[in-house]
Amino acid sequence: MSQLYKYANLIRKNTPYAKKMRALSNRIFGEVIREDNNRDKKVVAMFSQEPIYKSDFYTKYYPRHPEIGRLMTLLREYGLYRDEHQDFKEEMTRLRALRGKVPWILRKGQKKDHHFLETKN
Repeated sequence: MSQLYKYANLIRKNTPYAKKMRALSNRIFGEVIREDNNRDKKVVAMFSQEPIYKSDFYTKYYPRHPEIGRLMTLLREYGLYRDEHQDFKEEMTRLRALRGKVPWILRKGQKKDHHFLETKN
């Protein structure tokens, strides 16, 4: 018999020496050192998986809001989409302009003085 066969048989036995050699072998090869019960195996399996924060399923979940917003703006300009909120804001701006309450634009370096202010058209 070869030495390797004797060693393999010795490791399979349940002597204290065999237990220590099995633990050393498992430590060297990166395996679990002690015998585990089912609960411990679940924990080991959970920690061996990829973390949730690195998974594309969770991190790429939400739609691409900036691209969708630009698309909707473009569709609104073409007349294919009606953005009621933007329509409401534009109507309120138009009604303020009719009442004479347009926003002021200050030139660079000017203070708020009513003689030098321009109105936004």
